[in-house]
Amino acid sequence: MEKFQLEVFLILMNLGAASGLVYTEDAIYLICDSSSYLYQYSFATEKTTKIELTTNAQETIEKKNKPDFESITLANNQLYIFGSGSSAKRNQLFTYHLTAGKIAERNLQPQHDSLQKKFGISADDYNIEGVIYYHQKTFLFQRGNGPKAQNGIFILNDSTKEVNYHPIELPELKGLKATFTDAVLVEDVIYFLAAAEKSASTYLDGEVTGSIIGKLNPETLAVEFTQKISDTHKFEGIAIYKKTTDSVEFLLCEDSDSEQEESKIYKLSLGR
Repeated sequence: MEKFQLEVFLILMNLGAASGLVYTEDAIYLICDSSSYLYQYSFATEKTTKIELTTNAQETIEKKNKPDFESITLANNQLYIFGSGSSAKRNQLFTYHLTAGKIAERNLQPQHDSLQKKFGISADDYNIEGVIYYHQKTFLFQRGNGPKAQNGIFILNDSTKEVNYHPIELPELKGLKATFTDAVLVEDVIYFLAAAEKSASTYLDGEVTGSIIGKLNPETLAVEFTQKISDTHKFEGIAIYKKTTDSVEFLLCEDSDSEQEESKIYKLSLGR
């Protein structure tokens, strides 16, 4: 068992439950699954700015029409924001350049359709909740919260164009399998979040039975450890905050599945 400490780091008002976040020295960037804005919290001003990703961007979009942004990652000074791919309206990829402020959009439905067909994962089971880039490879973290509980990782080799899928078994929390909710690369190690809830649907939420953090080797895909960090929270986003030789600190965001217009950002300190 790893030593850990979990505490509230920041509370952002007038912002629905965040589903992903990225930390930089100047700001935290957040996404919400029911909003078409990118949110920037500035440490200098202690204020949150809304950045429109689409024309006539909206907050609190109804479930059937929401973009379902579940993954945000930083590479080459750009934020990459992914929809979950779990329905036709959730296939968009947006990029936001941190310096130029330029926004670009791409529809990934052909890629999602191809992965589902190639690896026998139905649309009802398909649900991408985390994305990282590692050594010219793209890792897509498939959350196994659908009817067939297909939890695993798609790996797209950007050099060879080879595509693979690797099922990943995670522990049970109160009798329910934990499934991926996000991941982040720390040096040459992947840390991931997973949660368990009483629902066999990528669309409908259920009662949460806990969240874990784990470590995964990106070369062998072996899960090297897991640690339960909550019995009640469904943590959906993870970002690296600080690291030393003895510990690593993360920022986490949660989906409280409530109508409350605030987002709590937590700090998780983990021994290593």
